[in-house]
Amino acid sequence: MRPATGLLVGQTATVDALTWIAVGSLVVWGWLLLGQGFFWRTDVRLPRGDTRVDPGSRVDPGTRAIPGSRANPGGEPVVPCEDPADLATEECWPAVAIVVPARDEAAVLPVSLPSLLAQDYPGPAEIFLVDDGSTDDTGKLARELADEHGGLPLTVDSPGEPPRGWTGKLWAVRHGMTLAEARPDMEYLLLTDADIAHEPDSLRELVRAARGSGLDLVSQMARLRVATAWERLIVPAFVYFFAQLYPFRWVNRAGARTAAAAGGCVLLRREAAERAEVPDVVRHAVIDDVALARAVKRSGGRIWLGLADRVDSVRPYPRLGELWRMVSRSAYAQLRHNPLLLVATVAGLALVYLVPPVALCAGLPAGRPALWAAGAAAWALMAVTYVPMLRYYRQTLWLAPLLPLTALLYLLMTVDSAVRHYQGRGAAWKGRTYARPGAAP
Repeated sequence: MRPATGLLVGQTATVDALTWIAVGSLVVWGWLLLGQGFFWRTDVRLPRGDTRVDPGSRVDPGTRAIPGSRANPGGEPVVPCEDPADLATEECWPAVAIVVPARDEAAVLPVSLPSLLAQDYPGPAEIFLVDDGSTDDTGKLARELADEHGGLPLTVDSPGEPPRGWTGKLWAVRHGMTLAEARPDMEYLLLTDADIAHEPDSLRELVRAARGSGLDLVSQMARLRVATAWERLIVPAFVYFFAQLYPFRWVNRAGARTAAAAGGCVLLRREAAERAEVPDVVRHAVIDDVALARAVKRSGGRIWLGLADRVDSVRPYPRLGELWRMVSRSAYAQLRHNPLLLVATVAGLALVYLVPPVALCAGLPAGRPALWAAGAAAWALMAVTYVPMLRYYRQTLWLAPLLPLTALLYLLMTVDSAVRHYQGRGAAWKGRTYARPGAAP
């Protein structure tokens, strides 16, 4: 009888420990629901501002445009805008340089580049596509598309291989910004990836938001492609987890320390870029968008981040392997290549996302109401917070209860990212592998 009694006590202790863990998970979800900047809401959209510019007007009275551009077909001479403080009153649209770093992007350029060329922006704007050592004739294709579609002026150039300590993308961005400096009237830089397609009024609304709200950096999280089964399972969760890590409301609060941006679409005031010394100060950053936003905010700039309505990523990730590589290439870099942070992250993901379904499935057959009730409640809160993101991506709500499975995949991707790093294959992208920041000069 004694061995059986001892076994029963051991089993009870194990179940009780699991119950307490499940209750802890439920408490965490209660805090995430109310205390993490309402990260799960999807209503943080581009602010309208108050520039008093007619959205239906192609060229407003105060506009001064580049000769021969869409906004100035008559070829009138360029007249610099007045003091920035007066621009809203005079309805004068500032000049914008659109910088597009591109490496082996021939597959997506036919969709993305025409959307930039066709921007219906009332003021002066010019595109600088920087060919970052492509092997698929990206630069040649860009010129052909510009000849075919017309629209905004396009300059295609290449900076050569990046120096040691620079990522290829940031070296290309720096080169594009240098090209833009030849136009002294350029007030804003639109940094956008080669796989991002913009609605015709995208640039206009970005500038309107920046000028009307006094922002130095305006960034939109592009709506990623969701077409295949794997994309439906993983992509909405990618944005959900990003917002959980960097709640948009905290990012947009002037006094908060949280800073982030979405690299696919960043409108940056040129003066703020110079003050923050970007991109030089973040030249080795693999997660360059977050590093850029931190540098701008640290230098006193006002930043804003939200979900996009007019900006879409056209890059397909049809198979799990492609999505896996997208996440794992930078996941360990997000953890600063710190093994302790890796352990804490794995434990945190397990507690928050895996414990609830385990508690429910273990508690029901064991007849432990406290255990399965805590697991069920935590799982329900998890699913409820995921619903707004699924609606934003126009996906079935039946995906909400599958979030633990998606979180498990992300946990494995994060561990794989660390393994690749210690094997010397970390942060690999399109033929380049980058060292951790501490190893860069």
